[in-house]
Amino acid sequence: MKKIEKSLVKPNPISDSLFDRVVSILEQARANVVRSVNSQMVIAYWLIGREIVQELQGGEKRAEYGKKVLTELAEKLTQRYNKGFSVTNLRYFRLFHQVYADRNPEIRHKVCDESDQPGNQQKIHHKVCDVLEDLNLAVSKNERIQGFSPVLSWSHYRTLTKVENRNERLFYEIEAEKEGWSVPHLERQIHTFLFARLLKSRDKAGVMALTREGHNLKTAVDTIKDPYILDFLGLPDSELLHETKIEKAIISNLQSFLLELGKGFAFVGRQMRLQFDDEIFYVDLVFYNCILKCYLLIDLKIGELTHQDVGQMDSYVRMFDDKYITEGDNPSIGLILCAKKNEAIAKYSILKGNKQLFASKYMLYLPTEDELRVEIERERRMIENAGRLTSKRKKLTP
Repeated sequence: MKKIEKSLVKPNPISDSLFDRVVSILEQARANVVRSVNSQMVIAYWLIGREIVQELQGGEKRAEYGKKVLTELAEKLTQRYNKGFSVTNLRYFRLFHQVYADRNPEIRHKVCDESDQPGNQQKIHHKVCDVLEDLNLAVSKNERIQGFSPVLSWSHYRTLTKVENRNERLFYEIEAEKEGWSVPHLERQIHTFLFARLLKSRDKAGVMALTREGHNLKTAVDTIKDPYILDFLGLPDSELLHETKIEKAIISNLQSFLLELGKGFAFVGRQMRLQFDDEIFYVDLVFYNCILKCYLLIDLKIGELTHQDVGQMDSYVRMFDDKYITEGDNPSIGLILCAKKNEAIAKYSILKGNKQLFASKYMLYLPTEDELRVEIERERRMIENAGRLTSKRKKLTP
């Protein structure tokens, strides 16, 4: 009888504390990997910038030579590493070195103003007044800012190079480092003139407190989604990094739907990346229609369609055509799908140029709004039903 009772006893589940400790170890390991990648990127791009600066020394007389050098270097690097080394990026590397020419190509092992005492939290809670007062001293002697921060990424430094005033740039670097600012948070503080507001404000600590409201630290996984890291490591982009669960399901369905229409569609790519200067965009789906001889760009909006979405798609089409279409191709078509309140609205971008024959022909081969509406609605119902079924099973599970 005792043996039967023992067999019925369920093993104790793992404790929450054990789970939390394991998660902490994994998150720390991931953070260390990301920090190491970011540090190597910063040093590598500074060194590349130095090589370019040294090659192009000579002033305005060598402007044409410099342009040619950057173009050829970008082409060769792109052939070898595939992406991440456009002429625009090479210019950023050059600017990065020019702005931080007095730094050493190394990563600091201490945060600015960090005390030698173990466990000292001063690096997190510097007084803003002290930081502002010490700026001139730090810049003039350049004794306390050597090398680059171990916690700031290439994206951070690329953003900082846009700040012209040296004292102001140093202030943002110090604050971003010790407060753990994400790149969007750093950009927001620069664009809202935090430095100038602090200099004018009597309550400097109060202003700094306001800047931290709503700030959420990014996890290691979020950080490694940075496209610059993907480029640096030569990793492929993944739709999992850019889509929500519902968006991914709907887009997968649309991909199959268009290919099954049998109207000349050939699949080109998902989450296709477009870069214009320092702006990076992703197009959900890209097809080529062999009958129409044109590309079809599709972007899905889970929320309500806005004028900004239409303008953005127009920009996508223009950038895509400038980069990809060749002789014989017709202008690309942009299609925005908006799903909200069980409705789907399809909007086609305005075709460039006066090609009425093509404009009237493409409607014969592209899916109608009704066809798209039915497909999106069917997919949404399947997702919702699957979600309800999963929820019901969880409730029934003891």
